[in-house]
Amino acid sequence: MIQELIKQYDYENISVGVIGSHSALDILDGAKKTRFKTTVICEKGREEPYTRFDRIIDNLIILDKFSDIYSIQEELREENCIFVPNRSFAVYCNTNRIEKEFRVPLFGSRELLKVEERVGLHNYYEVLDAAKIKYPKTFKNPEEIDCPVICKMPHAKLEVERGFFVAKDKENFFEEFNKRVENGTIRRGDLSKASIEEFISGVTFNFNIFYSPIYNRTELIGIDRRFVTDLDGIVRLPAEQQLQLELEEEMKEIGNYAVTLRESMLRHVFPMADDFVKATKKLYPPGIIGPFALQTMITKDYEFIVFDVSMRMGGGTNSFMGTGSQYSAVYWGEPISAGKRVGMEIRRAVEQNRLQYIVT
Repeated sequence: MIQELIKQYDYENISVGVIGSHSALDILDGAKKTRFKTTVICEKGREEPYTRFDRIIDNLIILDKFSDIYSIQEELREENCIFVPNRSFAVYCNTNRIEKEFRVPLFGSRELLKVEERVGLHNYYEVLDAAKIKYPKTFKNPEEIDCPVICKMPHAKLEVERGFFVAKDKENFFEEFNKRVENGTIRRGDLSKASIEEFISGVTFNFNIFYSPIYNRTELIGIDRRFVTDLDGIVRLPAEQQLQLELEEEMKEIGNYAVTLRESMLRHVFPMADDFVKATKKLYPPGIIGPFALQTMITKDYEFIVFDVSMRMGGGTNSFMGTGSQYSAVYWGEPISAGKRVGMEIRRAVEQNRLQYIVT
């Protein structure tokens, strides 16, 4: 249906739409820089900062809640809208509903949005296995724990967040779990939804990558790292004060910053990205389209271990908004952001009458 729908669009008047959250400003700015009209869908009470940036927004729609987007699909189609998914779209609008009910051309693979999770029938572990990409050892049952672990499970109060905690062994796992249940960070009944992984010591690098069906290549857009509350505040204290204060970290992402990887190490990144793209094509054809991210821990032995995956625009791409990244400059002769790269792909597809290759 989507492939037939895109053929009915007016290619001279394509617009780009996005949920007003996460990486929307980059997507909107990139769309304007590539000469597209823009639409941003905001939730009532969360419309700032989008009301402040009128240069990049042609159509601002405020709904009672993000999930009401299904009631305005006809309006989006009339605008010849190509919708760009971000994390908030996947979380608040439900990946199953997006796949079955969202009848607006989506830039990228709508089927892969549900594969971002660590648990359930569809998860990114199967893609990493198919790509032969290393990830931390996992434990289905806390009783199996035989090494330091990090537990990732739904946050009790914040829908888009997870309740992270680290434990040195099985006994410590249950101590930390019970403590967080008691203080309301997580729910006891959500233990079945937990992802328990071996704790890997190393340095985090989030690789923001772009697969282009139009150019048939995989591009490194940029690399970022995270600011995490309230872990960043805790680690700035001397160890003695950390022990005395007994502060409990929640590890909620609050921001990102751009970094550079040692150049000789880039030789490990591209094969990993290529293998990931091939695996998605095999398991979920047509596979990944456009931006995705591999969040990676690099150990002292230079092992690249992926501990998280984004099947769409990653939040860390905001680190390059406006200025672009150093790696994108190598491809294009000037730094570009991930948002502008999305706009460039859509623009080129319009020019070549190949929009059906970049939407699902």
